[in-house]
Amino acid sequence: MTDSMLLIGLGLLALSIVLIVVEVFVPSGGVIAIVAGIVAISGVVTLFRVSTTWGLAGLLAMVILIPTAVAFGLRIWPYTPVGRRMLMGSRTEEDVERDRAQTRQEREQWQALLGAEGEAMTDLRPVGVVQIDGRRYDALAEVNFIDAGTRVRVTIVDGKQIKVRPLA
Repeated sequence: MTDSMLLIGLGLLALSIVLIVVEVFVPSGGVIAIVAGIVAISGVVTLFRVSTTWGLAGLLAMVILIPTAVAFGLRIWPYTPVGRRMLMGSRTEEDVERDRAQTRQEREQWQALLGAEGEAMTDLRPVGVVQIDGRRYDALAEVNFIDAGTRVRVTIVDGKQIKVRPLA
């Protein structure tokens, strides 16, 4: 009888850990977690009926294993279909890929400004506005100050910031 109670208690504790992990993958609104808690309590009570030593060991195991299972579940949750859907909202993989392509295209457009020539529209002391190919950009003077009307060349593109220097 004692051996079967011990196996039942340990089985209930194992089942509660499995249910905690399942809660991460199955959106149940916390119902599975509540069931897991009830199963864990039942397992600990069953182990206390076997002996105080087993009961304390089961209680200690639950204090350690349940937070570990929750941490494991939360760590892998963003990579599950449910986690991706909740984190990205209604965005699909195609939406994400389209955004990546747009970002890549925008980065290439900014990099295309490297070496382009234009004119300082305002004084660059050291920040001002330059016009390149009919478009205005905020720019940073790479060396000293640059007066308005001076012809400039883009020497550095760092993200969306461009640095210019006067043409000699």
